[in-house]
Amino acid sequence: MILLLAIIAGLLAGLGRAWMGRGRLASPHLCLAWLVPLAFIPQGLAFYLPATREWLADDLVALGLVSSQLLLLLFAWLNRRQPGFWALGLGLALNLLVISLNGGLMPISPETVAQLNLDAPPGTWQIGSRAGTSKDIVLPIAATRLWWLSDRFLLPAWSPYRVAFSIGDVFIAGGAFWLLWALGGTKQKQDKEQERQGTRDEPNITNSPERFANARTEPVDNRSSGEPGVLQSAANRPHDSADNRL
Repeated sequence: MILLLAIIAGLLAGLGRAWMGRGRLASPHLCLAWLVPLAFIPQGLAFYLPATREWLADDLVALGLVSSQLLLLLFAWLNRRQPGFWALGLGLALNLLVISLNGGLMPISPETVAQLNLDAPPGTWQIGSRAGTSKDIVLPIAATRLWWLSDRFLLPAWSPYRVAFSIGDVFIAGGAFWLLWALGGTKQKQDKEQERQGTRDEPNITNSPERFANARTEPVDNRSSGEPGVLQSAANRPHDSADNRL
């Protein structure tokens, strides 16, 4: 849910930034983008598809979740030079770490589960077991390895959705928002680069050799002298005297 909210907010922010820059939202150039749908196949089978999530054993669910995280982490590493992907990769790495150290599922404390399901009847979940058909396993904080990386955060009470998320999910959501925001400013970045390139390629007229060459060139008047390139002043020019007129 937090990732979905970040994507919606990022799209709106990116479109607004592109509109202000009189451009459009650019398409990202991602390496091996097919890894993303491939990584979500095991999660879809384990958590979202009703026909499979009910009868899949917890061991298979854990294996699918870990393999999905590994594929997504590989995708983030291959595209680490793209905006926001360092945050995406960090969040995926944190989630993979805490999941791997706690049996292949994301740990969640009984206190957090109780806040999520305030009206749940007793026996709905048990400590040490998977919480329904979710990716979480209910573990006390004392029995959780790296509990501060677990699903321990909740959306505000006024939110209509009650979901728990981890610090890794926060980094993933932030990276997704950053990527979409950056795509809205691609045209502005290109315009600045073109302007910088044009300034670098523009000839320096002030200090150009042609300017100094033209400055050293003087007009030549050969009407009063047989020597080329010599200018005579008005005082040195012969005057028409009366004798010459006679």
